[in-house]
Amino acid sequence: MLVKQILSMKPTSDVYTIAPTASVADAARMLSDKRIGAIIVSEDGKQALGIISERDIVRELGKRGAAVMDAVVADLMTSKLVTCTTGEDTRAVLERMTEGRFRHLPVVDASGTMIGLVSIGDAVSARLKELRAERDALTGMIMGN
Repeated sequence: MLVKQILSMKPTSDVYTIAPTASVADAARMLSDKRIGAIIVSEDGKQALGIISERDIVRELGKRGAAVMDAVVADLMTSKLVTCTTGEDTRAVLERMTEGRFRHLPVVDASGTMIGLVSIGDAVSARLKELRAERDALTGMIMGN
């Protein structure tokens, strides 16, 4: 299954963004309110500068304590952003996430403009659908259907 198909199966195409100058407390509040695991850091809502996740915040909270909530998002975000395109398949996305040890992958077009976000849950769900379809096809061939 292609990333394009994964995005079409999502209930919403919304990609939540936050400014790099926003506070970590604002990011944590957005993560909680939207019930999401990561937010794209962007000044214009189209070009990704980085990503900040729940894990990023919790790790720094453990190191710095509550004072980290006053820091700006740019201080905690991952700026070496790994992305994918709509033409890539589920296996490539899962491999990239596994190798990089991250759970969210921004989807960009040829010009680098953000068009979506794929989570590891989205990718696993898509892969399971692929495997079920393959199983059903093989079962049909064996049974002569």
